Amino acid sequence: MIYIAVCDDEERSLAVLKERVNALLKEYGIYAEVTGYSQSRLLQFDIEEGKYFDLVLSDIEMPYIDGMQLAEYIKKYLPEVLIIFITSHMKYAIDAYELSIFRYVPKNNMDSRFSHALLDAVKMIESRSNQVYCISTPTRMEKIPYRKILYIERDGKNSVINLTDGSATRVRKSLSAVLKELSSDDFVFIDRGNIVNIPYIMKIIDGCVELENGIRLFASHARLEQLKKKVSEFWGERI
Repeated sequence: MIYIAVCDDEERSLAVLKERVNALLKEYGIYAEVTGYSQSRLLQFDIEEGKYFDLVLSDIEMPYIDGMQLAEYIKKYLPEVLIIFITSHMKYAIDAYELSIFRYVPKNNMDSRFSHALLDAVKMIESRSNQVYCISTPTRMEKIPYRKILYIERDGKNSVINLTDGSATRVRKSLSAVLKELSSDDFVFIDRGNIVNIPYIMKIIDGCVELENGIRLFASHARLEQLKKKVSEFWGERI
């Protein structure tokens, strides 16, 4: 089951968007629960009360709490949620990067962009449930979902896997060995001592990579251009 929230302050737009979502889900046999909100503050309240969503589809310009403020708030409670903005105002697209927005769909281009955005989001949500890094030793077994890995750093002969909740776990393997086992294009070396999870990169500035939680890591000059290319490709797929 995938849990989807749809938020738009215009009742007619909300009804049309929900209908479009449900039709697409039915067409592709996707089992999901879709909840509509005509007020952003009601969605905010439900999430505060513990309601869970995998995906949020939202307009940006809304009274009381606009889409950008809503996204920032939601990320505090549901850091792994995917957010798709559907709006007439392209000026917000750049700010969307700062909030790690999954996709941005212009209302005047819904027919060609919306279905791809929604299906790509569903694909990512489904793949997340299958992507885990397994640690198995004589004394412990542990599964770590890829989506929870922020970055991995070298500590002597160990690799320390830093997670989105602030915790860390250690494995006695080289970074190269861990990267090979992850076998995902989302993970990349930024220097000899660090691997980052590309979806959590917010910016690259002054030779440093800034992650979603504000952590800044040094990126070697030799890897910087390739890193920028991969990040640009990742971001480009979401606008």
